[in-house]
Amino acid sequence: MSLIIGIDPGSRLTGYGIIERQGNELRFVDAGTIRTETQEMPERLKRIFAGVERIVKFHEPTEAAVEQVFMAQNPDSALKLGQARGAAIAALVNLDLQVAEYTARQIKQSVVGYGAADKKQVQMMVMQILKLQICPQEDAADGLAAAICHAHASGSMSKMAVLNALGGMTRGRSRVRRR
Repeated sequence: MSLIIGIDPGSRLTGYGIIERQGNELRFVDAGTIRTETQEMPERLKRIFAGVERIVKFHEPTEAAVEQVFMAQNPDSALKLGQARGAAIAALVNLDLQVAEYTARQIKQSVVGYGAADKKQVQMMVMQILKLQICPQEDAADGLAAAICHAHASGSMSKMAVLNALGGMTRGRSRVRRR
């Protein structure tokens, strides 16, 4: 069993989602947003760091996933987003979590099956995958989607590691030669 936190960084709203993975089963644990509600960027970063730290200390996840910054048309927005992302990652790493990073396209592809999906599609698929009765807020759904993406990616990597550890099996044929 592993507990995974996913983070969707934002300078005003940072979404987070926590899921539990047990084998192939995913279960909802928690989701929400960290609201900064201030104009001063240093104070926003402090609130993001403290919020992520508080959530991690409460839930004690074992794995973390953070959405990567995409280059927006507005460089100032991209810089602010990068700073928010840095504050979240610093909080995770400060609490000894390894951080996996995924692009928005990778996350959408993993959850919806389409890398250019819109926020509503992500929300609906998150609800379906986690069997939720209530639609999570957009940023919280994006945090959950990052966690789901990581669960899928790390699950695939675990399966590949097991297959590699078994060794000798490639393309369905044994390495043993008959004489």
